[in-house]
Amino acid sequence: MERNTFFLPFVFFLFVFLPQGKAADQLPERIGVHDPVMAKQDDTYYLFTTGRGIAVWSSTDMKTWKREKAVFAEAPQWAVDAVPTYRGHTWAPDISYHNGLYYLYYSVSAFGKNTSCMGVVTNKTLHPDDPDFEWVDHGAVICSTPDVDNWNAIDPNLIFDENGVPYLFFGSFWDGLQMVRLTDDLKSCYPGEEPVTIASRKKERQRENPPAIDDNPVDAGGNAIEAPFVFRKDNHYYLFASIDYCCKGVESTYKMIYGRSDKIDGPYYDKEGKDLLFGGGTILMEGDENWHGVGHNAVVSFDGEDYLVFHGYDANDEGRSKLRIFRLSWDQSQWPGVEEAIY
Repeated sequence: MERNTFFLPFVFFLFVFLPQGKAADQLPERIGVHDPVMAKQDDTYYLFTTGRGIAVWSSTDMKTWKREKAVFAEAPQWAVDAVPTYRGHTWAPDISYHNGLYYLYYSVSAFGKNTSCMGVVTNKTLHPDDPDFEWVDHGAVICSTPDVDNWNAIDPNLIFDENGVPYLFFGSFWDGLQMVRLTDDLKSCYPGEEPVTIASRKKERQRENPPAIDDNPVDAGGNAIEAPFVFRKDNHYYLFASIDYCCKGVESTYKMIYGRSDKIDGPYYDKEGKDLLFGGGTILMEGDENWHGVGHNAVVSFDGEDYLVFHGYDANDEGRSKLRIFRLSWDQSQWPGVEEAIY
């Protein structure tokens, strides 16, 4: 579920993951993360994740990771003012490179509410030892307000259409996943543009959300879909999302789904032709006996290869959330599939 609903303290653990028959010195340390995204500059991969001040890791091989300084040393004052319960624990970043700058979007939110905002911070470089390294915060891009907006302003993802027009996909529970056009400077919504629902688990278009189940916060409802990520490949836009419930340790039921469209604004259909706006979505990956829930993914391309980056809840370590990376493949009909594990 979205981090509003089932927030567990994000304590990061390092340990050596030992599948049967493999020696310890053949395997990387598996790091504890939540909501990972990844970029590459020169020969270094940078990972940004949910954490205090936005957690950052670096690696030269996607296997051995080094903890870097957080993006924010202190909570941005605008975010504290907008979300009074926010104390610096920052959710679900998204990283992009455009016109000489890295744009890092992030989420701040109140527990169990859609009192939420997404902000953006920029940097000329990701290398901490570069003299030009400096994160510059530009404040809120868009916010949601309880009893006013039937959507939640968290889980951002920036994507450009074929004409270079920028859009921000976002959302968690409430009415589902949203899309809104951005200004050319990527720092605010385009004048007059309002978010549009692009994917939902509701079977019909109605304002009423399905009720929350079990002990989940009432305000969020039961429309268990979040964390959109749009990846453009050839002539298609692929919308990835997570359904069901994260953040419950061994009780997590997170799954990754996908659909695709010829247009950035959809409609997005799954492999069976079902519209993601009305509950469609082909399962890409789900939990098993070793990983209780997998999700909140990004899709990235490096050196001609596509990768699926996400977190999973380790069944063999009390359900702690950890980084996972797989190579992504494409069949003859250009539908995605998961290949071997990289990490």
